[in-house]
Amino acid sequence: MDEEYDVIVLGTGLKECILSGLLSVDGLKVLHMDRNDYYGGESASLNLIQLWKRFRGADAPPASLGSSRDYNVDMIPKFMMANGVLVRVLIHTDVTKYLSFKAVDGGFVYNKQKVHKVPATDMEALKSPLMGIFEKRRARKFFIYVQDYNESDPKTHEGLDLTRVTTKELIAKYGLDDNTIDFIGHALALHRDDRYLNEPAIDTVKRMKLYAESLARFQGGSPYIYPLYGLGELPQAFARLSAVYGGTYMLNKPECKVEFDGEGKVVGVTSEGETAKCKKVVCDPSYLPGKVRKVGKVARAIAIMSHPIPNTNDSHSVQVILPQKQLGRKSDMYLFCCSYSHNVAPKGKFIAFVSTEAETDNPQVELKPGIDLLGPVDEIFFENYDRYEPVNEPSLDNCFISASYDATTHFESTVTDVLNMYTMITGKNLDLSVDLSAASAAEEY
Repeated sequence: MDEEYDVIVLGTGLKECILSGLLSVDGLKVLHMDRNDYYGGESASLNLIQLWKRFRGADAPPASLGSSRDYNVDMIPKFMMANGVLVRVLIHTDVTKYLSFKAVDGGFVYNKQKVHKVPATDMEALKSPLMGIFEKRRARKFFIYVQDYNESDPKTHEGLDLTRVTTKELIAKYGLDDNTIDFIGHALALHRDDRYLNEPAIDTVKRMKLYAESLARFQGGSPYIYPLYGLGELPQAFARLSAVYGGTYMLNKPECKVEFDGEGKVVGVTSEGETAKCKKVVCDPSYLPGKVRKVGKVARAIAIMSHPIPNTNDSHSVQVILPQKQLGRKSDMYLFCCSYSHNVAPKGKFIAFVSTEAETDNPQVELKPGIDLLGPVDEIFFENYDRYEPVNEPSLDNCFISASYDATTHFESTVTDVLNMYTMITGKNLDLSVDLSAASAAEEY
């Protein structure tokens, strides 16, 4: 391997594949390597035999579950906001031509031991059983303020500077009770814990607007979309994009050792006795364990079921958010379900995931509130995995390391990490000012 590359990307997780696609489109010479013989890394989708091998070792899956190849079980299950940043990246890169999407049936929130549809507009707020009659009126006024808010039009600000006013102060102005604040903060603004209450309100208002805009795109039951055949399709689509623009792919490359010069700057990657030279390396935390630190742990359950999640209007695909306060925890719990309607399981089968930031070493006990909402399950698997973040200084060593995937079942935090890495690598921001209404490729999810 005498060639020199601008960037070598290690690992074919979704973040790494998006970056390799974006950098190839920018004209950089990219080599993409992975120690595995399949795409997706940590964010792969597994068939039933692969799933069994990973969690049950030598046992074969029972015949009653149907054909192995009809399953595409995500290892990092996440929905996409229909108007979110990942959709803008897909449209910007034209990757939509390699994928088909479908809207997700419902978004729900757990409140006082029950599952409720998330009200996302002033009209839905008036119908929601989450609130009493007077609270509904107050909530409706708050929703109208958020819907009308326009950063560049001071007339819509009602005299408030949302870059200085905290979320707690803004909500106090409308006199909303704790339950209402809970579902607004966690099920609409998609905050993972309650720190947002003491931070500038502008972030929460923008998040709520994103939720409402995403909901409006399909007039469906939720703001989310999800690819047919599972998330494993996404890394492959970006890999295809990279290849179209001259990127080179090598799977099944063992070891992949990153090489450094005397000053600690990356100079290449060695695998099977050959070294490919490069100026920069992009990778997931597993390729450079000495440059990351453990920041947490995700607990997850994966269940195969023969019915939709109860109390979700028979939704074939659904997200339920269980806010931390409702469970007496420090962080939220997420319930994600999809089924044969998204081609991830055989007809009549549903795949459900319960995930949370682990606070103990016992996922079975910790995930119980979410598992209790599932009803009877055919099979269930448990796992814990550690979350890592980079601690290196990329300007000194030219190593750009992604953070591990969090417990959330939506993509907003994932894409923020990718765009930050893109800016660090290229020195510029990705222009995502695409006209979503004109992007016909994205209209037929």
